[in-house]
Amino acid sequence: MLTALKNLLDTLVPGQAAAPARDHQQALQLAAAVLLVEVMRSDADLALSEQDSVLAVLQQHFSLSLADSVELLARAHQMAADAYDYQRFTAQLNQALDLPEKVQLLEYLWQIAYADGHLAAHEQHVMRKIADLLYIGHGDYINAKLRTKAAIASSKPDAPA
Repeated sequence: MLTALKNLLDTLVPGQAAAPARDHQQALQLAAAVLLVEVMRSDADLALSEQDSVLAVLQQHFSLSLADSVELLARAHQMAADAYDYQRFTAQLNQALDLPEKVQLLEYLWQIAYADGHLAAHEQHVMRKIADLLYIGHGDYINAKLRTKAAIASSKPDAPA
């Protein structure tokens, strides 16, 4: 009976039921954005191409406008600066994403790591740590890395056809 009453109230007050789902989605977006920022920050030479890649991933993956992506990136920078580990963020993602979605996120992280044209040792360490926290096996980790490298190579204008 209480469930029926709640459903009736939800239909009478549109948006109220959608608010928790929207908040949950925004929390997941922020968690993913923080991991993207952490990969970007793990390189000693912070390149503009990495930040541009993060914005592109946020726009494409989350279907955000440029303004919303910039706002999310700013919040992610702040959260990353205040964070002492990645578990808070990976725990949220583990609860919400299945393995193929987590591997897709890992590919986005690889895009950021390779955005400046080279992979620093610390970037690789951060990638492995995040993959472990997302419970992504070594085979999926390597395959995501190789797929990302191949996609980057094929998207360059001077790449052989």
